Amino acid sequence: MLQLSRWKIILVVLSAVFGVLWALPNVLTPAQRDALPSWLPHKTLNLGLDLQGGSYLLLEVDTAALMREQTTNTIEDIRNALKTEGIAGSPGQVRGQIIVRVNDPEQMASAQRVVGRLADVSSGTPNFTVVRQDANTLRLQYADNAAAQQASRAVQQSIEIIRKRVDSEGTKEISISRQGATRIVLQAPGDSDPEALKRQIGQTAKLTFQMVDETVPVEEAQAGRVPPSSILLPQPDRPDEPYVLVRRRVLVSGESLSQASPGFDQNNRPSINFRFNGDGARRFGDATARNIGKRFAIILDGKVISAPVIQSAITGGSGQITGNFTVESATELSNLLNGGALPAPLKVIAQSKVGAGLGEEAVRAGQISLLIGAVAICIFMLIAYGLFGVFAIVGLLLNVLLLVATMTMFQFAMTLPGIAGIILTLAVAVDANVLIYERMRDEQRAGHRAIAAADHGFQRALVSIFDANVTSAISAIIMYSLGSGPVKGFALTLLIGVVTSVFTAIVVTQLLIGWWFRLAKPKSLPI
Repeated sequence: MLQLSRWKIILVVLSAVFGVLWALPNVLTPAQRDALPSWLPHKTLNLGLDLQGGSYLLLEVDTAALMREQTTNTIEDIRNALKTEGIAGSPGQVRGQIIVRVNDPEQMASAQRVVGRLADVSSGTPNFTVVRQDANTLRLQYADNAAAQQASRAVQQSIEIIRKRVDSEGTKEISISRQGATRIVLQAPGDSDPEALKRQIGQTAKLTFQMVDETVPVEEAQAGRVPPSSILLPQPDRPDEPYVLVRRRVLVSGESLSQASPGFDQNNRPSINFRFNGDGARRFGDATARNIGKRFAIILDGKVISAPVIQSAITGGSGQITGNFTVESATELSNLLNGGALPAPLKVIAQSKVGAGLGEEAVRAGQISLLIGAVAICIFMLIAYGLFGVFAIVGLLLNVLLLVATMTMFQFAMTLPGIAGIILTLAVAVDANVLIYERMRDEQRAGHRAIAAADHGFQRALVSIFDANVTSAISAIIMYSLGSGPVKGFALTLLIGVVTSVFTAIVVTQLLIGWWFRLAKPKSLPI
């Protein structure tokens, strides 16, 4: 065990070099970091929300609105599919369930097949089955987990879209994580305005292009006579025409946009320039070619931005959205469209702001507590084990260096509970040294020579050390997987600390004691 193996020496030296290089930028000023050669690390520790200050939002995906939209889309898909197949029928909603009434009972089998083909099978099994309720009626029976799967996908999509909106360039150290089935936690260190964050992420930004229904006057639609295949939407920017009746069927949606950017129209008013991808350009060109002379509506989040007349087929795949925009609103909307539409509205459950001053106080408190803990541990090891206590302290210093370097390298967020995790890591590392040294004492009392006592001490303490650290690692993994926020910060530092503690307590301390034996050739152990 105490042999000075070449691989151990190389491993310890490389670890020390790694620790120094990656931890060094944390003690340098910004000017000194900029002066470092380009091949050296320049990153510093990523401070969490509680240390740096910033904004915290707890969001919830509106699953009820998600299911309402899903039901509406399914009904419209059924209506179009039946019409395409020449089946006379009328889908609708009765007490939350989709009911399809077929005029001709002889077409029921065909209608059942057509409707069944619309079931979503992306999860491997259909999200609904079609049940024949009576001679003229079909009922869609949703799977028990269909709503949960839909909500789960919506949450995951929302996380990615929020990340694009808040950190489109990937340069901000934001934290976006899932909490429970339908909630999202957003932490933005350094951003002290949660209201601005809410405005940035709160808009659904769902853009659609739909034809205007001119078969029914708007006044009749406002009186309640809205055709089943159409919907009455507000048009806020046109007080002379506050509402527009549009077809439910979507020609092209914002999902087909490849780019949106702010610009100016021919009258030098702010506008939004957009370009479709290949499939979107083809569908938009076909739709405009079939409807020359008719109006189509550009709809954002259920409101009509504009409803121009199609003068000619728009086949270039690009266009311009005009409206009552300012330069700021056009830029903001362009960013939202580029980030994608949220699958469902988000509700703010809780929000808070951590001031920079409070963050500085937390940093100082964490530093003081870490320093006090480290000094107390060092004093104890020196008093209890003398020279071997010095070896343990050297291992502890390398342990902290490796932990800080690892967190800096991977840009893990350092939180106040994370500092507590570092203190616990020091205690766990010392515990490993105490086990080894006490085992050495027992071996020496049993009459073994110094070299044999030290060697047996390491060998026989290994089992206990590995058992203790494996259980700590399992606990940290569970906390990180199931926890959020402060719990994750604590678990992360604890998990990294377990690895570095085992390495420094066994390999580094063993190497130092081996060198000491080679140089001093002692007859007894000084512990």
